[in-house]
Amino acid sequence: MFLRILLLIVLIGGSAGCTVPDTTPIQQWRHVEEGAYASDISSDGSLAVVSGANNGINVWRIGEDTPLFSWGHQGEGNNTVMSVHISADKRYVVTADREAFALWSIDTGEPEGFWRIDESSIRDVAVTNGGNGILVARSSGKVMYFEPRTSRRLEFLGHTEKVNSIDISPNGKFALTGGNDYIAYLWSTETGQIIHTFTHPTRVTKVALDDQGRFAFTADSKSKSQIWNVQTGQPVSALDFASRQKIFTDVEFSKDGTHLVTGSPSRKVYVWDLQTGQQTQAIQVASRESISPPTAVVYGVAFMPNGNIVSVSSSGLAEVWQRER
Repeated sequence: MFLRILLLIVLIGGSAGCTVPDTTPIQQWRHVEEGAYASDISSDGSLAVVSGANNGINVWRIGEDTPLFSWGHQGEGNNTVMSVHISADKRYVVTADREAFALWSIDTGEPEGFWRIDESSIRDVAVTNGGNGILVARSSGKVMYFEPRTSRRLEFLGHTEKVNSIDISPNGKFALTGGNDYIAYLWSTETGQIIHTFTHPTRVTKVALDDQGRFAFTADSKSKSQIWNVQTGQPVSALDFASRQKIFTDVEFSKDGTHLVTGSPSRKVYVWDLQTGQQTQAIQVASRESISPPTAVVYGVAFMPNGNIVSVSSSGLAEVWQRER
């Protein structure tokens, strides 16, 4: 058995060149005082879940000064949650440290389960609408699809090396996974069968699925960052950048399917034209001043309903940016 269900204790509740000038947000809120370990933003930009170095996990409505809920992943003690994912319907959150993952309801603020991994360590997690399915990537190269309410479990064994990034469709039927074997796979969580194979010249570091079921994004550690047609498996465009490499920490498709917004480990947020791969806007988020040199990892990005962009970074700040038209 790889899983052992445990009781959950609730406490309460890439680097591009340096060419982007400092930018000024429309609004800014501090969610964490001492910096954040991980964060995710809902696809409509209205909610953020932030894992803080000194205050556990907090759920925020963007624009509000107090959290909706405060959670403790493994009870009292140091918070080590490094992976967070909000379901597309904004009703569930999955959080994970290296050895365990937890499912939370945003409707009630209560936990719905806590599971410990006995083999290898957790690399990434994702959750479906309704909290019906959870995807877990492990350092062994195995990816597990798990249904909490039925205990159904499927293990995908397509990868031969460590898996770095995963995503799941809102309905839970399709998973996208990428790893050190230079491959990203789109596969069925019902059968485990591979639907499309996306190859790269180096290890795949980031993958993302469009919530509308139109596109997939895969990026490697060097120069290939590709948008694919999910139905055909054919390329739509490649992101066009001059630097030798770009590393992405978060990716979100616009609801109308025309643009992509990405975050990076070096304070940068970029907006891209989806059909051409051309960069249309560059943003630099606030740095974390307590470290030297001052910098910040952009953990979460999203398009807001009015078209503006929201980001959350390791600085502990949520920031809203004017979208250039």
